[in-house]
Amino acid sequence: MARILVIDDQEPIRRVVRRALEQDGHEVLDASDGEIGMEILESQSFDVVITDIFMPGQDGIVTLRLIRKRFPAVKVIVISGGDSSGIMDLRQDAELLGAVKSLQKPFNAREIMDVVRGVLGS
Repeated sequence: MARILVIDDQEPIRRVVRRALEQDGHEVLDASDGEIGMEILESQSFDVVITDIFMPGQDGIVTLRLIRKRFPAVKVIVISGGDSSGIMDLRQDAELLGAVKSLQKPFNAREIMDVVRGVLGS
């Protein structure tokens, strides 16, 4: 199966995504922000990165741009519940910047598994 990196500042989200994808047979690592995620990407190879957009520190848009530049073969899925006001949604912008798919929070385990399967073509 695939190697997947999950980047999200909310530990419960990382845990749910990690468990769902591990149950689906994938190897999953996670990071609490984009900067840590990029450090992991520099040292290991991944097929897919799932990143939140709005995070303290290095956000998902900056992370997406860096991944597209440094690791063009890695597929990026963005997840977001919007900004702290719940109004701003940058998922469409992220897709224009190279994300292959986006998913609105909240989502369930089945939804994330289906999106990853679709991105991997399995």
